[in-house]
Amino acid sequence: MAFEQDELENGLQIIGESNPAARSCSIGFFVRTGSRDEGLDESGLSHFLEHMVFKGSETRDSIEVNRELDRIGASSNAYTSEESTVYYGSVLPEYLPRLIDLLSDILRPSLRESDFKMEKKVILEEIEMYEDQPAWKIFDTAKTQFFGSHPLAHSVLGTPESVTALTAKGMHDYYKRRYVSGNVTVALAGNFDWGSVRGQLARACHNWEDGVARRNDIRQTTGTGSFTVEAKASVQQQYVVLVNPGPPAAHHLRYAANLLAMALGDSGNSRLHWGLVDTADAESADCSYQEYDGTGAYYVSFVSNGDKAESNLAKIQKILAELQAKGISDDELNQARNKALARLVRASEKPSTRMMAIGNDWTYLKHYRSLDEEIRNYEKVNQHSLKQLIDRYPCLHPTVVAHGPEKKIINPFGAVKAREKAKI
Repeated sequence: MAFEQDELENGLQIIGESNPAARSCSIGFFVRTGSRDEGLDESGLSHFLEHMVFKGSETRDSIEVNRELDRIGASSNAYTSEESTVYYGSVLPEYLPRLIDLLSDILRPSLRESDFKMEKKVILEEIEMYEDQPAWKIFDTAKTQFFGSHPLAHSVLGTPESVTALTAKGMHDYYKRRYVSGNVTVALAGNFDWGSVRGQLARACHNWEDGVARRNDIRQTTGTGSFTVEAKASVQQQYVVLVNPGPPAAHHLRYAANLLAMALGDSGNSRLHWGLVDTADAESADCSYQEYDGTGAYYVSFVSNGDKAESNLAKIQKILAELQAKGISDDELNQARNKALARLVRASEKPSTRMMAIGNDWTYLKHYRSLDEEIRNYEKVNQHSLKQLIDRYPCLHPTVVAHGPEKKIINPFGAVKAREKAKI
């Protein structure tokens, strides 16, 4: 595999990892903008704009966009997160030029007033749909509670009130401010010719507006340490999420953080599995590590009957206390590493997965990490780096949110202690 990188005169970044043995290719346009980049009067705008891009450009309407994607057999989609909006697709190599033509075209959308009004209704229905899904709602609430005044607390979807108040002019202004070429990375992986692709992108995107879209308030956070019980009788089970601070995306301890999260809460064989699921005290229990620009977080969650929520939370407190005091064993570390490497290697065989990996890395770090480099980084994780991680990002004062039938749950973590004691 070969990696290539270039930057157009207008600042557009183009990166590619070519693999002649692959039978397909994938491309993604990574726009470095998301809910954390929105002002208070723009909540939900990044996600709304993602929808509007597929409404078409001055040369294609939404029907033509969808027909063209079907004609070339593309598997395509888009997503908006707190920090990125990504438009991507995978095709057979012979159809890559047509996919590039389409994606580069719709990323200069018409943003028609009539489409804006119609799509606003769709967004509001989407918000209402997610509000009725306890698993989604509690994670969104927990994230908001944990980050507090930090911009990562902003909701990706927005609220019914904020979306209703959005205007077409506000969307135009946001688009012009955030979708400048210097804020976009185009990533490719799979079977493609770098020279041809680079030339086509240069022609297709040469007239994109240049400029830099800055991201403000990039900082670490230790979380609020709040404890919230949301009683809702119509929800049959208790959903509980705990959020603790973790290393940011650019930190060398991110690899240790991934392995620690797997040892603590990976499905099938982890401390949370054996402590809560195997004992039939919870339907599910897991832990995941989420990295962001400037900060990070561990999300521990479980789902159980309401009458077991309090005892399960107490069990998790003991598990986290033991983790903080003793770390994990060599066997747990090796098991987590083997699982992480196996998943990494298997996933890398798909061009779409590699495209996402190198695109995200470049967006955060302006750095390419090959598969071999990723493997080496995981192999370097040892007990010393795990101790550094645990000492620097303690887990005994989480932000906790419970959602379900229980009206009262005792907080086993006690009163919120001074956050300045966290060594972050």
